[in-house]
Amino acid sequence: MVVMNIRSQSLNKILAVLLAVLVFPVLSAQAAVIAAIDRANVELNESFTLKITVDTAIDVEPDALALEEDFYVGTRSQLSNTTIVNGQISRSRTWTYVLMAKREGDLLIPPVKIGPEQSEPVPIRVTPPSTTLPGEADIFVTTETDHTESFVQAQVLYTVKVYRAVATRQPRLSEPSIGGVEVLIESAGDERSYESILNGKAYNVVERIYALFPQESGKISIEPARFEARVLRDGRITGRKIFESNAIDIVVNPIPPPPADFPDAAWFPAKSVVLGEDWSREPGGLPMGEPITRHITVTAVGQLSTQIPVLAPANSEAVKVYPDKPEFSDTTDASGIRAVRSDQYAIIGVTAGDVALPSVELPWWNIDAAEWQVARLPASTLTILPSLTTPQPAPVAAPPQETAPSDSQNGPATVVYSDFWRLVSVGIALVWLMTIIAWWWSRRPKDHSPRQPEAPPIHKQQAKFMKAARKAALDGDAAGVKASLLQWARLQWPDSPPRSVGELSSRVSLPLSIHLQALCSASYGPGERSWSGDELAKSMRSFSVLSEQVDDRPVAGLPPLTPV
Repeated sequence: MVVMNIRSQSLNKILAVLLAVLVFPVLSAQAAVIAAIDRANVELNESFTLKITVDTAIDVEPDALALEEDFYVGTRSQLSNTTIVNGQISRSRTWTYVLMAKREGDLLIPPVKIGPEQSEPVPIRVTPPSTTLPGEADIFVTTETDHTESFVQAQVLYTVKVYRAVATRQPRLSEPSIGGVEVLIESAGDERSYESILNGKAYNVVERIYALFPQESGKISIEPARFEARVLRDGRITGRKIFESNAIDIVVNPIPPPPADFPDAAWFPAKSVVLGEDWSREPGGLPMGEPITRHITVTAVGQLSTQIPVLAPANSEAVKVYPDKPEFSDTTDASGIRAVRSDQYAIIGVTAGDVALPSVELPWWNIDAAEWQVARLPASTLTILPSLTTPQPAPVAAPPQETAPSDSQNGPATVVYSDFWRLVSVGIALVWLMTIIAWWWSRRPKDHSPRQPEAPPIHKQQAKFMKAARKAALDGDAAGVKASLLQWARLQWPDSPPRSVGELSSRVSLPLSIHLQALCSASYGPGERSWSGDELAKSMRSFSVLSEQVDDRPVAGLPPLTPV
């Protein structure tokens, strides 16, 4: 009997292992499949990248036959990734496809199946190919903006493309030079590289996208983008050549009046705005005195997270609301800057019953449709239940009724006691205690010192220092230029601010870095050296902050297509 029991246990273990081996691939296949493309708008005969990601390790290959109906499928690759965070192991796998559309129009990338799961369809717009080639046929530069007319603080995407059909040496693409009104420049994603075919000729294309945010009305003047390189032709290398695009002008309109339904609406331009909410628990039944947390998230495409207006929390006498510090994040995608502001509020019910929370409304200006729109969260109801620890009032007993003595009753009369006077005493004691508390509260020293005004946003403080630096440069005030720029830099790099103008020049792009070095040499170098205040003021109107410091100036150029 003992031998049979041991054999039975061994058999059960073997069956359990076999069952786990058979079931695990099925469970692994049932994972989320995410499809993403690197660009939402492409030209015909222009390649783009499709990535299929599964959030677990899986051995099943994607079924991508549906892609061949509207797209040419080129290079394919895959990558497995393993991450360990706090002892938790997570695995993912990504397949990358290089695609090229077969026809023009608004196409839909079909779902890609992996096991029983599949990705969501992805829309993409395919425009006609360019037929006119500016500059030389082998190398040329193009620039474009998604809007030729915009509004104050509204995002404008500026795209620079360098087309190369031949190999180059020492390539360098300059940063955009912008004049006119004051503009805040942000990089809208990493530099992209892909292949394109124009008039039967294959080009390597390098693309950079910038998000421009004008700070005042007027006109933005974008000078031609400049690409410099030495060209390899027939085994010979030429001298350095310069290729330029066309100049672009953008009209910036002033802020339009708010909508009639929201006369106090804050100016908030974007491409799209979505409101979302989440509760820490179900709001259907909340005991009185217990907290519940409400998360409200605002996601805006085409705007910075610091520009998202503050949403007023729900206000009711039946609840107390305690807001927490908001969280901000900015990412980039094909539409530009994607900003997210997350607010959370702790809500405590003080009165039992149903509390109606009004709808949350955020008016915003649609920069594509050029009209006011409103993002909304629907109204909700919060049910506050009576607290289980709250003492319930005792029922008041009826006063004793006097009965006439009967000759047949020989014993003592029965006395019925009431809690009425005890409750009256407790009430008087509570009123006396509240009076003492109110007297103590009124005797507390009060702070009559004036409140400090709220500091303006960082970008407005930086704009003020930059404006003061330009004015000092035009006046020839070198000390004023240095003081204002170092104040601006302390806000830009609070953890490691530059200690001198020379150090600051290594953190900004051309041509501002060159003029700052000239100012530094004129101030501390030997002999008489001059610096141009006009050129310095002009370079401060449009520049970029380098992601990391580099010693070899000028800025890093495009990677060579062929090694030296």
